[in-house]
Amino acid sequence: MRKKITVVGAGNVGATLAQRLAERGDADVVLVDIVEGLPQGKALDLLEAGPVLGYDSRVVGTNGYEETGGSDICVITSGVPRKPGMTRDDLVLTNMKIVRGVTEELVRRSPQAILIVVSNPLDAMAQLAFSVSRFPRERVIGMAGVLDTARFRTFIAQELQVAVGDVQAYVLGGHGDTMVPLARMCTVAGIPITKLLPPDRVDAIVERTRDGGAEIVNLLKTGSAYYAPSAAVAQMIDAILLDRKQILPCAVHLQGEYGINGLFVGVPVKLGARGAEEVVQLELTPDEQAAVRRSAESVKELLAVMAL
Repeated sequence: MRKKITVVGAGNVGATLAQRLAERGDADVVLVDIVEGLPQGKALDLLEAGPVLGYDSRVVGTNGYEETGGSDICVITSGVPRKPGMTRDDLVLTNMKIVRGVTEELVRRSPQAILIVVSNPLDAMAQLAFSVSRFPRERVIGMAGVLDTARFRTFIAQELQVAVGDVQAYVLGGHGDTMVPLARMCTVAGIPITKLLPPDRVDAIVERTRDGGAEIVNLLKTGSAYYAPSAAVAQMIDAILLDRKQILPCAVHLQGEYGINGLFVGVPVKLGARGAEEVVQLELTPDEQAAVRRSAESVKELLAVMAL
């Protein structure tokens, strides 16, 4: 029996993700949005692409949640997008109402699902979904580190004029200004970038990675990134559906790992059929550990605003 994936939010991220999932052919897709006709129209368009591209995934668009029942994975992309000059923190009070309602609807109909949260501010929204769903921590995961790491790898590959596949890197911490790109552990064909680039260029790439989302928002003027975010979610879903045991940086509820307890923070995680099956502990320097903890503190400040 084919797996079932629900994507809530038929905007750019959600619709592009639905396209990526349909084209993979591994699961049927339910696309949910409150705007009447929007998810239905996009779902029908995706269905009609099937004969051309050779996939037969079933894609359904709906304004309700009945069709989502029995989903294996639910992805929450809904919420107000960032606008130029707006930080992720500005979104918190508006988006928490949306994410709370969406989570309640999904959990009621798919109590065994794995939740992947994409809505911003990411770490706080993942914490909210975890609190509302009361799912075990393995089944509530935030998408952030995969995207931030992809940006880090892109900028390094551009700087050194190498294939992105030869660049390995991790970005830890919260999804925002306090993220922690681990330049020390970044390698190109096994060679540390600290041996390939001068410190000032490494620092510039780290800073550009932190500002990666804002850079795109400022260029687009009327929206935010969606090609790379949807690709990042699709990679996480592949790891779960295919039980790959792939280690990817994701936001998960830490229970003492990295010296952090009770907060969603981005760390390397083994993703498989059960969701976030294991938190991978990297050996960090004191400075790196302090940076990750500072990032966690910024998440805690948001949770105070949300009264969580």
